[in-house]
This record gives sequence, structure tokens and C-alpha cells, in this order.
Amino acid sequence: MTTDADFSPPPSGVRASFCGAIDRGSDFIGRFVPWLLLALVLIGALNAIARYSGRFTGADLSSNLYLELQWYLFSAVFLLGGSYTLRHRAHVRVDVLYDRLSPRARGWIDRTGTWLLLIPFCAFMIWVSWSPVLHSIELGEGSPDPGGLPRYLVKPLVPIGFFLLLLQGLADGIRPRPAAALTSNDPPSPESEAHL
Repeated sequence: MTTDADFSPPPSGVRASFCGAIDRGSDFIGRFVPWLLLALVLIGALNAIARYSGRFTGADLSSNLYLELQWYLFSAVFLLGGSYTLRHRAHVRVDVLYDRLSPRARGWIDRTGTWLLLIPFCAFMIWVSWSPVLHSIELGEGSPDPGGLPRYLVKPLVPIGFFLLLLQGLADGIRPRPAAALTSNDPPSPESEAHL
């Protein structure tokens, strides 16, 4: 039999440890993603050079492989970088009022948006993409273009990316310090405002 105590929130130390682990994971991935960007730029430049030099030499130096590798890398940057971007609040906000609000009001907006929009959307995207990704892997789905890359290698990035974003959203949603800042009438400290 369960009691009310069984449903009490975890102690702040457990929450802080969970949030810290997720934050470290997002930061680790965030340090890796710029290397993907560098590879994307280099491959794009080489592909452009190969395409234009082919016009002068008569040899076809370009390939669908390079084109698909570019958009595979772009997909990886976009999907894997989402959790890092959310962690550091570097995502685009289309809200003209947000910056004019108090830290407490911004904290409530962030918390509410995380629980009502971000987390359900991430869960939905994982659920929707899971079956097509497994099907693609089972088939060993390839590219419809000659010389292209296998599609089953890139499709798992969709649920992985949204899972990482979901984890960072959960960490932000249960973070101990913003919860205190949300209910306090005192001005927030610089440390707590940085987490909001």
C-alpha cells in the first residue's frame, strides 16, 4: 500500500544530481557538435569546388554522397545541438514581452512552457518517429539517389535528438533553484537568475 509520502518530490539533492548529470551530458554533446559544423562546412566547400572544377575539366568530380553527407551532418547538428541550446538558453524566442518581465514571471513562463509544451512535444516526436526508424533499420533503407548514403544511419537521430531535448527539459522543469525563485518575492540572486 502506498502513502502520501511515497508521492512526495525527491529531495533537492537527488534532483540537483539528476539536473547536474543532464547538464553535463548536454555540455558534452555541445562540445562535440561544433566539430560536425566544421566537417559540414569543409564538405560543402569541397563539393562546390568539385562541382565547379568539373565544368572546366569535363570530369564529374561531385557526387550525391557529398550532398547527402552535408544534410546528414546538418541534421545531426540541429537534432543533437537542441539540448545544449536549451540548457544555455540560446534558442530563439519570438516574444516581445518576455525580456520586459521580472525574473519571477520569466521563470513561470519557462516552467509552464517546459511542462505543457516542450516535454509533451518531445515525447510525441519520439513516439511518432520510433516505428519508422525501426522499419528503416530493418530494411537497411538506402538512398534513392545513385551513390547516396544509407538512410537508416541518419533516421535514428530524430528520436535520439528529441530524447536528449526531453531530458534537458525534465532537468529544467525540476531544477531546485528556479523552483525557489518562482515563489520568492525577494530579488533573485545572480546564480538563480542564471538558471532561469
